[in-house]
Amino acid sequence: MKGSNGMVEFEKYVDKLGEKLVKGHIQCLQMNLGYACNLHCSHCHVEAGPNRQEKMSLEVIEDCLRFVEDAGVKVIDITGGAPEMNPHLRDLIRGLKQLKSVESILLRSNLSILDQAEYADLPNFFRENNVEIISSMPCYLENNVDFQRGKGVYNKNIKILQKLNNLGYGRKGPKLHLVYNPGGNFLPGPQQELEIAYKENLGERFGITFNSLYTMANVPLGRFRTDLEKQGLLEGYMKLLVDNFNPANLEKVMCRNLVSVDWQGRVYDCDFNHVLKLPLESKENYIGNIMAKDLVGKPIKLGNHCFTCVAGAGSSCQGSLDNKAV
Repeated sequence: MKGSNGMVEFEKYVDKLGEKLVKGHIQCLQMNLGYACNLHCSHCHVEAGPNRQEKMSLEVIEDCLRFVEDAGVKVIDITGGAPEMNPHLRDLIRGLKQLKSVESILLRSNLSILDQAEYADLPNFFRENNVEIISSMPCYLENNVDFQRGKGVYNKNIKILQKLNNLGYGRKGPKLHLVYNPGGNFLPGPQQELEIAYKENLGERFGITFNSLYTMANVPLGRFRTDLEKQGLLEGYMKLLVDNFNPANLEKVMCRNLVSVDWQGRVYDCDFNHVLKLPLESKENYIGNIMAKDLVGKPIKLGNHCFTCVAGAGSSCQGSLDNKAV
């Protein structure tokens, strides 16, 4: 199960268990609208930041909308960078609202972007269109958030969370979720316990309410990987992931029912494969030339980064896999 470099190989590990990871019916389209971001976070796997210019064009967005309509996709997961910085975001959301199959529109926000005057009207727009917000909040303590995301980010996040609550988010309005990811080379604690701690702390101190907390393990890609390499910690972190391999999670991983599209319209099994430039198993690799039905049964492209998603309680873009139904 080890390659020539001595590292355990995920694909061989799965094969030995007699498991096969293949595409099922596509229920979710994850759209990366670009790498432009107001922050420069230490763990970012796409290495987004203020100096990045890549943004999805309206033409690609229109092809994504056609894919969603043809495939009958139910869930749209909008990410980045900071997706709010894409000038066509409103066009995308309005287009999605016209499609009968779409049941949920999720938007991943770092929150602090919504404190800028240019984007201050977006929370109202999101509420009017019933967009669920998944908010990056790597800790309920100020020092930990600012260490990972930059000085002053925590206070901006608190301000925006209070604004979202006032608009009904996390209460009687659209759903509001927070995301925890570790501040270093360790796995997340139990999601349910962390959610309780978040709700107690943020509720008591700031009156903030939210629906759910998602725990996500850091994938050894992008800036996080670079940092691990500089500190000589990469091998140890990979060993941690391998040692916590949980075969029960193989049936629940998000890549089985998800397609990820990058800002240029290229298509992947997940956002992490997009970073590694591992296109999905298809003759075509552009969202406008792919039929979802043709992907069913296709093998999923695997790599050692996949150990992250199945380690321990499991990790997906919507949190721990522990309680996810197969």
